[in-house]
Amino acid sequence: MKRQRLENDLIQGNITQSLFRLALPVMGTSFIQMAYNMVDTIWIGRLGSGEVAAVGTAGFYLWLAFGVILLAKIGAQVNVAQSLGRKDEMAASAYSAAGLQGAMFFGLTYATLVFVFRYQLIGFFNINDAVVNSQAVAYLQIVVFAIFFSFINEVFSGIIIGSGNSSFPFKVNMVGLMTNIVLDPILIFGLLGMPRLGVKGAAIATLTAQILVTIIYIVFTKKQNFIFLKAKLFKKLYVKEILDNAKIGFPIGLHSVFFTFFSMVLARIVAEWGPTAIAIQRVGGQIESISWRTSDGFSSSLSSFIGQNHGARQKERVKLGYLKSIKIMTVFGLATSFLLIVLAEPIMGVFIPESQAIALGRDYLRILGLSQLFMCLEITTQGAFSGLGITKPPAIISILFNAARIPTALYLSSTVLGLNGVWWSVSGTSIFKGIIVVTWFMFVLKKYLGDS
Repeated sequence: MKRQRLENDLIQGNITQSLFRLALPVMGTSFIQMAYNMVDTIWIGRLGSGEVAAVGTAGFYLWLAFGVILLAKIGAQVNVAQSLGRKDEMAASAYSAAGLQGAMFFGLTYATLVFVFRYQLIGFFNINDAVVNSQAVAYLQIVVFAIFFSFINEVFSGIIIGSGNSSFPFKVNMVGLMTNIVLDPILIFGLLGMPRLGVKGAAIATLTAQILVTIIYIVFTKKQNFIFLKAKLFKKLYVKEILDNAKIGFPIGLHSVFFTFFSMVLARIVAEWGPTAIAIQRVGGQIESISWRTSDGFSSSLSSFIGQNHGARQKERVKLGYLKSIKIMTVFGLATSFLLIVLAEPIMGVFIPESQAIALGRDYLRILGLSQLFMCLEITTQGAFSGLGITKPPAIISILFNAARIPTALYLSSTVLGLNGVWWSVSGTSIFKGIIVVTWFMFVLKKYLGDS
């Protein structure tokens, strides 16, 4: 088989240029995923804080799905990157097929379970508002079908990024975003002769966009003739490769699942302050996601960069790639902290134009703004760990400190801090996680460079 040249061969050339060439479309793709939720939130915010609370409550199960997606996505991305770094195209193709098979299995299983238990899942939050509960169920029972397609889309994206091509996933996801942006106001408010569907309209828009993205991936990956997508998906079950992918993806996926679960427990604590407080957590999380999604995008590109160079035994490029990434994300983290702290009120006002919500949201953004730098460094370093195929250390640290948020939030919220005590529990643990994860990786990197 004649080897097709990779769009972005990461084992040679200028390191900073290679990182940015790969990272910018990845971050763009990550922002697109964020924009799906932000667009929904902005439009739904015009309906009222109750509707925002409903979508935010149901949205936790989409967030939880992301952790399950990582079981297939991260392992496939890392194994494809390392295989291509070794010039082993057959292995890359097998790991790609295994990733997509895993995505279909996990996606169908998760979506089915969420749909069947949708009432109990929304009831977990113990929201004392029948209307909010009803709207949350209505949103979830539609958007849950988007989860299956989202699983496939995320793994397609991870595999292609692992090969060093990040522009193609960006373009595909951009089409999905534009579809969502156009359909949202039409379906939510009943424009152009369509019925006014409210939160159901937002769910249908998201589902339609995800289906379209899947169709585009299936059609155009064949036309692109990707060398790592040659295996026949339905002729063989790639058991060994699925297990290899899961071995790498399991710690990160477990971390993400626990992270979401702990966030759900925090949401239940926040629910004691009413629907407006729930809406603030939802909207504040969406605003803050500008930081963590940017970091996640850079983390993903760094994972591919380190994966290819690790496979090619280019240890010096592994070190320099990480150090340059940390410098870049330090600047970004500081800039984000400044914006969230200084512009808290006008930023929150864009999403929920209610005075009480703006006041509560201002405190949220200012408190969380203090930890943005450390969060950026933690997420970026997770990508470095993943590129080396070492995923347990950052997962262990994150799970432990995320778990610590629950007792900390319960204690601080019982003091004069009130609701702000919950936000301080999140911000404080983020600071500790960032410091410890970076320190741990520096020890791992030193040992890695010292091994022959």
